[in-house]
Amino acid sequence: MDHVFDCTVVSSLEQLGYGPFFERQRAALAAAGEPLMPARVASGARGFLNLLTASGPQRVPLAGRLLHEAEDGAALPAVGDWVGLRPGAVVHRFERRTCLLRKAVGRQPVAQVLAANVDTVMIVTSLNADFNPRRLERYVEIALEGGARPVFVLNKIDLCADPSAFVEAACALAPTAPVVPVSAIAGAGIDVLAAHVHAGETVALVGSSGVGKSTLVNRLLGAPVQVEGAIRDSDDRGRHTTTHRELFVMPGGGLLVDTPGLRELEPWRSDDAAGPAGFTDVEALAEGCRFRDCCHDGEPGCAVEEALVDGRLAEGRLTGFRKLARETLHQREQHDARARAETKRKMKEISRRMRHHPKA
Repeated sequence: MDHVFDCTVVSSLEQLGYGPFFERQRAALAAAGEPLMPARVASGARGFLNLLTASGPQRVPLAGRLLHEAEDGAALPAVGDWVGLRPGAVVHRFERRTCLLRKAVGRQPVAQVLAANVDTVMIVTSLNADFNPRRLERYVEIALEGGARPVFVLNKIDLCADPSAFVEAACALAPTAPVVPVSAIAGAGIDVLAAHVHAGETVALVGSSGVGKSTLVNRLLGAPVQVEGAIRDSDDRGRHTTTHRELFVMPGGGLLVDTPGLRELEPWRSDDAAGPAGFTDVEALAEGCRFRDCCHDGEPGCAVEEALVDGRLAEGRLTGFRKLARETLHQREQHDARARAETKRKMKEISRRMRHHPKA
């Protein structure tokens, strides 16, 4: 392939979310003698990826080198990633512009990619027993930590006599995040929701099982591409139907990632994360604390706890902050312990090589 990339190909790829951030990476590889064709991951499993390319969909295997060089599962191509193709194989994953991460299930401090290169995260909940502010705070943190914009989608307004209390509660969690009440079944509010999906941008739908994500996907795509679960009479929730992540191209422009419901949801924090994201209200109050390292848990002169007493801050909000702050600290300790163990392992390996290959 020529180092000069065909403008018609770039234009076609832009509809899939391609832009200067990825083109600079491709051009640098081409200049270094590694010309690659960009493609976007729509889905994949067991070493094969379903890709969207300028010439149409392709199913391509991962190169063994890419599998070998990935330090962990989060480094491998995930849904939404841009990858580089050589004939017959995916050989490169481009650096991600944004990335939604959670801590993988289990004791080990390992990240799991929910979706890559996402612009907007639609946090879907239903207006019944599923509505849980503490869980929604976790989704907001995942969106913000990943570099995406959160949007609350309050589904099943057809089952709620007065959605206003739910709207108010969602607004209190992230005042700058839009809140869109909808009924995926009746179609109410879908036009308002679709206005948050822009051409060339990627939206990910996240939420618990049974909140209606698959029905929303079908509404937004205008076609029954996802299986929809029936509503249970016991709790007004749909059945779990989505089993894998998948990227869809929307008819009017934009891309949509549908994700399975998550039973465990612990946000993955970067090593330099100061605290849980999404608590600007608590952070603003903390500016008035007597001590700069105040934990807001019994210290004298704590402005946050004073706001709790006089009603300026809801008790549940502080409870959520404290829990996520503890998780942040625990993850940082796990990161440090893992880094120390890796350093120790490398030093042992260096010592072993020096013993077996002494200098002449």
